[in-house]
Amino acid sequence: MKVVIIGGGEVGFHVAKALSEEDYDITVVDIDPVKCRRASENLDVIVVEGNGASPNTLNEARVGDADYVLCLTRVDEVNLIASQQAHKLGANRIIARLRNQQYTTQDSIIRPEKFGVDIVIHPEKAACEEITRLVKHPYAVQVMDFESGRLTMLGLKIDSGCENIYGAPLGKIIKKYNHFRFGVIAILRGQETIIPAAEFIFQKGDTAYFIVKTKDIPNLMDLLSKELTETHRVMILGGGKIGRTLAKDLPSDTINTRLVDYNRLKAGQISHNIDESMIIYGDGTDIEFLKSENIQDIDSFICVTENEKTNLIAGLLAKHLGAKQSIIHVSTTEYIPTIQEIGAGAVISKNLSTVNAILRELHTDLTEIPVMTFDEIDVDVIEFQPEIGSPVTQRPIRELNFPQDAIIGMINLPIVKFSVDWWTTLHQGSSVFKVSGPSMTTDYLITLMVSFFAILLLSLYWFTNIFYIITENRRIERAKLLND
Repeated sequence: MKVVIIGGGEVGFHVAKALSEEDYDITVVDIDPVKCRRASENLDVIVVEGNGASPNTLNEARVGDADYVLCLTRVDEVNLIASQQAHKLGANRIIARLRNQQYTTQDSIIRPEKFGVDIVIHPEKAACEEITRLVKHPYAVQVMDFESGRLTMLGLKIDSGCENIYGAPLGKIIKKYNHFRFGVIAILRGQETIIPAAEFIFQKGDTAYFIVKTKDIPNLMDLLSKELTETHRVMILGGGKIGRTLAKDLPSDTINTRLVDYNRLKAGQISHNIDESMIIYGDGTDIEFLKSENIQDIDSFICVTENEKTNLIAGLLAKHLGAKQSIIHVSTTEYIPTIQEIGAGAVISKNLSTVNAILRELHTDLTEIPVMTFDEIDVDVIEFQPEIGSPVTQRPIRELNFPQDAIIGMINLPIVKFSVDWWTTLHQGSSVFKVSGPSMTTDYLITLMVSFFAILLLSLYWFTNIFYIITENRRIERAKLLND
């Protein structure tokens, strides 16, 4: 599969990194020699230095032979022109990163499809979706939904209160708390990623990534002795695209939202356009200002200014002053593990959100496999459906030759879900989530079997009564005939 990536910045680099590890034929195009050198020295890709909107450069990159062209520069107009040129040169499909969401409105004069764009990715929109999930789960540092929302992945900090899981191997913990099922995808310990086996033992300070049925989240939080909280009060720092979108989109009927911006003129303009939230002029890095706004009563403090250092300082201050959750936006993805390690709060990056959105679109279109990559824990999560005749539908799970450190977790089987231990083969048409390995609990199995035998006995009782009635009616009719 040949993929040409136009733009070797943060987004282009991480997409190229993820795809090159899957043995794709990758070509990276960028006009900046520094970015070209970075890609050439760190990735197994072909690098073409030049203007991505130039036909000569695109011909050199052989976009006409590309299955996919990804236009990922920081400039929307360059991405549109590059898309148009790639389309005319014969590229199969084109994905463009566009920051200006007005290009995709119905009344827009400039429509991406006129430039040959097949799929549009909005970085700010992708970041807002991630922040919204975190606001919904304020106790987590990472949240992702799978299986149409039936499964949830939660990144949770292991602190001194998680005494139920200290000292015992992971396998023993899972067996002991068998009233619900959960799996552990990975552990971030310092800056080291650990794929946990049955003998793994948690340590204070770990960030653990759990997978659990959404309805069982309360059980998981109870196991970890963490409070299952809801978000009702939100303060957003920064009136940029992300901040304004969040202020509009967060439900005003259940969440009281305040947006803070340091620019008085900008704050005034925003107040005229957003009715759903209170707009405040102030400095989010000023301790006295935060105290005056009762920061200790805020459930989620969201730092989304254009300055990542401001976001970090404000997030740390808010957390220190009593905010229950701090969400910090950074552009530099290399900062994420360090910020998480010091416990500043949940960290998001619109660049990484964009990378994940692109990978999801690309993999879903090619193989119907949604993919999520996490740079901070160096893990990819894959959800897929086996094709007809796939080897995974022909052999027991224990005989499948999965890659080293790959974990099979949740399996959605027809009729009964999450039952790896009961059935040893994957049924055709099932959805497989590659994380850790739950199975049907004993309680569920007993209930199912009791119900089965109860229905069986009831059916036998009905059939016996019906047979008796029919037999008795025939006996009565014969007796009448004899009497006559």
